[in-house]
Amino acid sequence: MHLTEELNQARLEYVTRRHFLRRCSSGLGALALTSMLGPRAGAGPEHNVPRDLADPMTVLPPHFAPQARRVIYLHMAGSPSQLELFEHKPELKKLDGQKCPQSLLEGKRFAFIQGVPDMLGPQFDFQQHGQCGAWVSDRLPHVASVVDKLTFIKTLHTDQFNHAPAQFLLYSGSPRPGRPAMGSWVTYGLGSENSDLPGFIVLVSGGKTPSAGKTLWGSGFLPSVYQGVQCRSSGDPILYSSNPAGVDRDLRRMTVEAINEVNQRQFEAVGDPEILTRIAQYEMAFRMQVSVPEAMDIGREPESVHQAYGTEPGKNAFANNCLLARRLAERGVRFIQLYDWGWDSHGASKSEALHGGFLDKCRSIDQPIAALLNDLEERGMLDDTLVVWGGEFGRTPMRENRGGRVMEFVGRDHHPYAFTVWMAGGGARAGYTHGETDEIGYYPVRDKVHIHDFQATLMCLLGFNHEKLTYYFQGRDYRLTDVHGKLVPALIT
Repeated sequence: MHLTEELNQARLEYVTRRHFLRRCSSGLGALALTSMLGPRAGAGPEHNVPRDLADPMTVLPPHFAPQARRVIYLHMAGSPSQLELFEHKPELKKLDGQKCPQSLLEGKRFAFIQGVPDMLGPQFDFQQHGQCGAWVSDRLPHVASVVDKLTFIKTLHTDQFNHAPAQFLLYSGSPRPGRPAMGSWVTYGLGSENSDLPGFIVLVSGGKTPSAGKTLWGSGFLPSVYQGVQCRSSGDPILYSSNPAGVDRDLRRMTVEAINEVNQRQFEAVGDPEILTRIAQYEMAFRMQVSVPEAMDIGREPESVHQAYGTEPGKNAFANNCLLARRLAERGVRFIQLYDWGWDSHGASKSEALHGGFLDKCRSIDQPIAALLNDLEERGMLDDTLVVWGGEFGRTPMRENRGGRVMEFVGRDHHPYAFTVWMAGGGARAGYTHGETDEIGYYPVRDKVHIHDFQATLMCLLGFNHEKLTYYFQGRDYRLTDVHGKLVPALIT
C-alpha cells in the first residue's frame, strides 16, 4: 500500500474510533459512565447513594446503623486444626489409633487421604476458661484469658476442600478468581474515614502469601481503587513508595499534577470513569508517601506496648502486624486483613507436623492476639471494631496418610464439613459459642453456618443488608454472598 494511502487509512480509523467513543450514545465511554452513575451502580435500589467519581472513597452511609465501623480479619492461611485448639472431643481421644469407619469415608473426597486412615485423638490437653466456660487447649494460654470477649462458631462449613478455592469462596463468595474481595465490598459500600490511607490494607506474615495469591485482595469488577493495598512490616511499607535519587517531593508533586491533567483530558474525551479512579489513585499514592511511613512505624510505640504484643520492630512477624492493625484502625482504615502463612498441618514434614510447625505457629499468634483485643478494649475501640479469626476450612478427625501409608509425622487432612472461627467486638455476642459438632468433630449436629451465612452476618454488623449491597456487572446484580446467605441473628448482640 502507498504511504499516503496508509496515512489516510490510519486517519479514518482514528476518527472513527474517536467518534464512537465520544459521540455515539452507545459508545464504550457512555456505557461505562452509565454503569457507574445509573441506579444499579450503587448498593442496590434501596441504597442508591450518589457517588463522587472524583473521590471514590468518600464516606457513605450503610443501610442501617452499624455496630462495627471497621474490620480486622486474622486469617491463618493453610487452616489450623480446630481439634487441637477449640474443639474438646474426649470420645475422639478414645478412638485414637483405631481404623476409621467406612461410613465416614464413603462418598467423600479428601485432598490426600487414601484407603482407610486411623482415627487421631486430640494431641493436646483442654480446659474450660472464663465465665463462659469455653474449652481452649493448652497451646493458646493467652487467648484462653480473653475467651469472654469471643464469639465462637463451631459449625462453619464450606463447599471447597482445597486451599485456593476455599479462600476465594470465603473472601469473594465464589471459589473462582475474579470477584471482589470482602474488603473491597466493604470499602465500596462505606468508603474510608482517612483520605491519606487506603481503605483496605493487607499485611502478610509467615514468609509466603496465601495459596490463592494476591488475587485474594483484588477488587474484581469493582473499580480498582477498592482493591487491597499490601503493606510490609519491614523495609519500605509499600514498594516503590520512596522517591528515586534526584527526585524530591516538589518534583513528584509536579509529576503527579502533569499526569493527572493528561488523565483529566482523557476522561473529558472518552468519559471512562476508570480514568477518574486512576487520578484518585495517583493522588492517594502521593499522600501515602507521608502518611504510610508514619502509620507503619511501630517504633513510635512505648516499650510497654511492645512487651504486651511481643513485637520486634523491623521484623516481618505476625505480632508486628497485629500492632500495625491497631495503628491502622486508629487512623480510620476500614478493612485490615492479616494473612499468616504456615498452618497446613498435614504431617508431611516436621514443619507441617502437629508436634512441630503447628506448635511454632501457636506460639507466634497467642500473645499478640490477646494483646490486640485487650489494647482495642483499653482504647475504647473494641465496641466498634470487629475482629475475626479463622482459616479457610478445618482438619479431619483422622490422621492423614499418603498413598495409604502412615506418615512419620502426625498431621490431619483438609476438612470442609465443620470448623471453628471466632469473632470479637463490633457487635458480636461476647462469651457465646454457636453450634455443636458430633462427638468426633466430623459433622455439625446443631446450628450449621455456611460460608455465605457467615458473610451475611459480617455485613450486617457493618450496617448492610447483604442482599442490597450490589454492583451491576455483565447483565446482573452481583453481591458478596452471590445468590445465597442467611443472617445468623444469634451471633449478634
